[in-house]
Formats: sequence, C-alpha cells, structure tokens
Amino acid sequence: MSSKKVSVIGAGLGGLSAAISLRAEGYDVQIFEKNDQIGGKLNLMEKDGFTFDLGPSIFTLPQFFEALFKRAGKKMEDYVQLDAVTPHWRNFFENKPTIDLYQEDDLMRKELEKLPGDSDSHWRELQAFLDYGRAQYEIVNGGYFAQGLDNLWEFIKHYKFQLLSGKIDYKNTMSESIHNRLSDPQMQMIFEYFIKYVGSSALDSPGYMNLMPIIQYDHGLWYVRGGMYNLAKGLGKLIEEMGIEVHLNADVQEIQKSGKQVTAIRLSDGTVHPSDIIVSNMEVIPAYKKLLNEPEVFTKKLAKFAPACSGIVLHIGTNKPFPQLAHHNFFYTENQHKHFETVFHKKQLPEDPTLYVVAPTRTDPSKAPNGCDNIKILPHIPPLEEGSNITHDDYIALKERCIDKMERCGLTGLRDSIITEDLLTPIDIERMYRSNQGSIYGVVTDWKKNYGFKAPKVSTKYQNLYFTGGSTNPGGGMPMVILSGQNCADRVIKQHPLS
Repeated sequence: MSSKKVSVIGAGLGGLSAAISLRAEGYDVQIFEKNDQIGGKLNLMEKDGFTFDLGPSIFTLPQFFEALFKRAGKKMEDYVQLDAVTPHWRNFFENKPTIDLYQEDDLMRKELEKLPGDSDSHWRELQAFLDYGRAQYEIVNGGYFAQGLDNLWEFIKHYKFQLLSGKIDYKNTMSESIHNRLSDPQMQMIFEYFIKYVGSSALDSPGYMNLMPIIQYDHGLWYVRGGMYNLAKGLGKLIEEMGIEVHLNADVQEIQKSGKQVTAIRLSDGTVHPSDIIVSNMEVIPAYKKLLNEPEVFTKKLAKFAPACSGIVLHIGTNKPFPQLAHHNFFYTENQHKHFETVFHKKQLPEDPTLYVVAPTRTDPSKAPNGCDNIKILPHIPPLEEGSNITHDDYIALKERCIDKMERCGLTGLRDSIITEDLLTPIDIERMYRSNQGSIYGVVTDWKKNYGFKAPKVSTKYQNLYFTGGSTNPGGGMPMVILSGQNCADRVIKQHPLS
C-alpha cells in the first residue's frame, strides 16, 4: 500500500484531530505550526505565579474527544483526565439575585425559587424547553454532526422529511423560540447567551441552536485536570507516539498550486514541502487570501462566511479570593437585545456588555498563589473591520467598564485587588492565530447570511485541498473543531484512498 503525503497547516485542535485521524489510516502526515507550541487558541501564559488559560475554558461533549483517541487505538483517560464542574454557570444580574445552573434537578429547582412567580411553573417551563432542545440536539447530532454534513444541499438531502414536517426549528430565531417557551426575563437572558459558545447573536441564529443547553444538561460540563492546556499536551503525546512529525516555528507563507491541484507549502524560511494533500487549520478566508492569493472575485463568494465576534480577553490575578464567583460566570447587560444589536449589527463596542468570567481556582487552586484569585473576563465585541474607528484606547475603556460591571454586581474592591494583568485585543488575536479579522469562534451563525452553516471542509476550487477548525462545519468550540478534524479526515479518506 502506497502512502500519501499530507501537510497540515496549523496545530490547533482541528489540525491535530485531522492529523491523528489520517495517520491512524496510514497517511504520511506532517504538521506545520507557526507558533512555538501546539494547541492554537488552546494556549496558556504563566505570569507572576498565576497560570492563565488564554483560550477555551469549557470542556463539553467528551464523547467527541474519546472517539478521536479511539481512532488511534487509544483510550482518552490515559492521556487526559476530566473533572466535573458544578454549578455549570453562575449568572449575575444588577439588582437581582444570582441564578446558578445545575444538572441536578433538586438543586436547579431550588434556584428557580429565587425567581418571581410560581417556582413549579418555572420548573415545568424549563423542562419543556429542555425537551425541545433535546429534540433539536438529537436531530442535528444524527446528521450534521455524525455525517459531517457540509452545505445546505447535503443538509436538505439528509433532513428532507424533518425539514418539511417542521421538526427542525429553523423558521424561528433562537431568541424567538426561547421567548415562546420561557416567561421569566432572567431565564430568557441566560438561555439566549448559550450562543456564546459560537460567538454569535441569538437574534440572528436559527432556533435549532437551542440544542446548546443540552450539551451541558445531558453530557456534563468539565475541566481538564491540571489546566485546559493539558488537552493539548495529551494530544501532543499521542501525536508523538504515532510518529507524526510536528514542525514548530514553521510559518507557512504560501500554498503552491497547479491548475486544480495544490502541490506544496512554502515556509517563511524558503523551504518547500511537496504535498499530495493539504489540510488547512488556518481559517478558510485568510487561507484563500493570504496563502493562495486568490482574486477578489473568488473571495467575495465567501463573504457569507463572515467572522463570528471577537473579544477583549482580560486576565487578572488578585491579591485576595472572590468567593462570590463560581468556576464559570456570566454578568448580564441590562438590555441583552440591545447588546446583540450593538455588537453584531452596528459593529460597535457595547456600553453595558455581557461578560463571561472564569475563575478556575474554584476547581484547580494551583492556578493562583495561595490567598489569590485567577480571573478571566471576556466580553464579546465586533471583529476587526476595515474603516472602523475603534482604537486601542476604546478597548482599554471597555476593560474598565467590565471591572465596573463586576463591582456593581457584588465584587466590591475587585479593581483595587489586581496585582497582575494581561489584555488581548482583536489585533492580538489576529496576529497570534491568523484568525479572520480577530474572530475567536470562526464563522458567525446567522440564518440570513449562511443558514447557520460554516465554510465547507472540501475546497470548492482545488481537488486536494481541505479545511478544518472553527471556520468550517460544524463550527467553533473545542468539541466541534475536534469533530471537524475527524470529519475532514473522512472526506480525505473517501476522495483520496490509499491504494
């Protein structure tokens, strides 16, 4: 059996997943990563005794990761260990009680007693909403996820009856379907913000995206023991055992091509690596523009795969703990629909942002010195836009508004307790990861723009070029990009079998 030489551009989770899946089938795989370590946005920074996870903070759907290790004939627990996180989220509101999200029925029922009105009625509404979300998850998981569906036509072909019968909720927006089922304003805001997983707006995303709470309620929410970057370390160990060569500090500058074939990659040091197949973990639009130098007439066709939101990512170390925080927290704007409109439609920085806040020391005290706290603060903001008048000073002002918001919600003295900090802006995110316009989550989920689809994993122009990662189906978030890599490999195996 002759092998085929596969070059994978980028060692993010999608690239690692594709590389492992292809090597397991006998392909000759090499990975080229521009940074000095693997993991992509799954990154970390050590500073002043604190260890900050720069990228993903939530681990969900462990079965997708287990399937990847199984492809390689291994067990995930030999490489990566998980610890359950509870409560899943703590939700902060100005002048209203916090609401925790629990998997456990008795604890969740107790939280609902904090809401005005009849708690039994709130419980029935929540259970009916979760049943609806569960039905959406089962439908999407059975085709879009499991079959790796890649465009609207494949979706229609697979789901024809379910689309016609209305079983897939695509006519309503995510927000409309929430408001149709949940009557309490706090609960409406909480479940609208599950869209944070894919960096989009609940006002624009199709209703079936309400499958996202099921990811947590039915499959748990987890922390990678020892820190999220240990997932990258575990995958790195597996890659080494499989004999996959990883080139670090290997900055790919060009994908060379001939007719409808890509032929090689060229690095910044001038070396050229001939390839039978190329898999790009670099996002689709930047890859076509910067590596393939495609004309504007071609790249304009990709405009529907617009970037999801970006963010400022503030990491702070404090000289005292803030026990008000759970591991995962959300601090809500007073007007969430205005927030969505400001960020996603007006492309402006929010005056009153909703914040995602992580305090990993609740589960892993080693992430901060004794008596201190490790806190990450992430508000969603627009990606970089040509002609935008947003400045670095504007990002700094937003950072201060975030601290103000948290202090108003009960974390008195937070600003004065900060002893170390680090701030990433969309400019930093674009530079570090070459993401499209500094996007964190790949492609926006927007029914009007793209029917909720991301870019296809198979190039529409080159017969042996493939894509993986958050800009491709099924989208952003660690489990989705791990699945994207496996589904990408399946397309390669089907179209370029080893002989």
